Amino acid sequence: MSDLNTLAYILLGMWHTLATHLSLLVWLLPLVLLYELPLMLLVVSGIVRFYHQRYLTVPKQSLYRPKVSCIITCYAEGGAVKATIDSLAEQSYDGEIEIIAVVDGAVQNALTYSVAKAAAAACKLPNRRVIVLPKWQRGGRVSTLNAGLSIASGEIVMNADADTSFDNTMISEIVPYFADPNVPALGGALRVRNVQDSLLTRMQAIEYLISMQGGKTGLSQWNLLNNISGAFGAFRRSFLQQIGGWDTHTAEDLDLTVRIKQYFGRHPKMRIPFATRAIGHTDAPADLKTLVLQRLRWDGDLLFLYLRKHWPAFSPRLLGSSTFIFTLLYGVVQNVLMPFVIVAYSIGLALSYPWQIYATIGISVYLLYLAILSFFYALVLIAISERLKQDLRLLPWLPLYPFYAFFMRLVCLFALLNEVVRRSHEESSMAPWWVLKRGRKF
Repeated sequence: MSDLNTLAYILLGMWHTLATHLSLLVWLLPLVLLYELPLMLLVVSGIVRFYHQRYLTVPKQSLYRPKVSCIITCYAEGGAVKATIDSLAEQSYDGEIEIIAVVDGAVQNALTYSVAKAAAAACKLPNRRVIVLPKWQRGGRVSTLNAGLSIASGEIVMNADADTSFDNTMISEIVPYFADPNVPALGGALRVRNVQDSLLTRMQAIEYLISMQGGKTGLSQWNLLNNISGAFGAFRRSFLQQIGGWDTHTAEDLDLTVRIKQYFGRHPKMRIPFATRAIGHTDAPADLKTLVLQRLRWDGDLLFLYLRKHWPAFSPRLLGSSTFIFTLLYGVVQNVLMPFVIVAYSIGLALSYPWQIYATIGISVYLLYLAILSFFYALVLIAISERLKQDLRLLPWLPLYPFYAFFMRLVCLFALLNEVVRRSHEESSMAPWWVLKRGRKF
């Protein structure tokens, strides 16, 4: 009983100390109200709108059945490519599907090449054609995608990684969106396939569920989708060819998304939807080193694309007013500047005030973050999740996620500094150095 009294005394003392320094938190209120709250309202209202359209209205039937070409980027996936090819060949879609497995560096990746050829030979399903295209010299991800695009004949082209498999309703879910001529592209939903492998894969499963599946669903309802994933996206082939396909450098998915959005100002009806119920399953990094290397590439590319390559395009005239404002606030500021603010504030508090104040603020921020996270988790389960029992298994791991998110902010900060100092986008494993070095400098 005395231990409980001691603990209660310490906690009360911490809260009393904080109460005498409320000025430390006052300046954060405008940040929360004027910056974070509008984004939350956009996402929540968008998810509610999706739920109403999906479940509370009569769905429209469409006879639109275009040919779909699926480009699979293969490098060193080995036997995993068979599952990807099979999941595409076994789609419930009754239209024609062309599956193009492009093997980059087929000489070095003989196993992947042989597995893809065997899977192609084994496919005897009607309206399904599997093409294996070897690229004997490695050229990287962009050249692999463009090689597939050069022989694709479908009206719709989708890109997929060779370590990603799909629900058999995936193509049936994405095709109806393209019946609207104002849709040049859309994003597909991704889930973590190896969720049970480690604590890190469980954290990424929560991240994919809430930030990607939930966040993208909400934002896409207002035509504010931030990125079409490189592991799963779909495009109108004629439009993709018109803008030159994928471009050199790294982060080809965000690069292509930004380039598509540059047409919004001239074509106000153009939109990029998010196919929430078109589900792909991908393997997430299971160890810390692989995860950090992945995020160093992702986060460093944000600075390169926003502030080096595409900064002249950030104008309302090209992007449209709403896309311009959103990209500025929640693309550039949130992803490029906010990590510096968060880390600087944390270090400033630690150096300037007693540990009691620092610990109390830390606990308060943690509890607030956990409460917001729990709200979005529950909202996604109710309005979006198509695998409720599977997603409920993530609940016990939810209290650890704020620590994971803060660590990812630190990784993001390092990635941004790395890009500023060393132009790290030129050192990506997504393409050989000689390809990246030949790309245009920005």
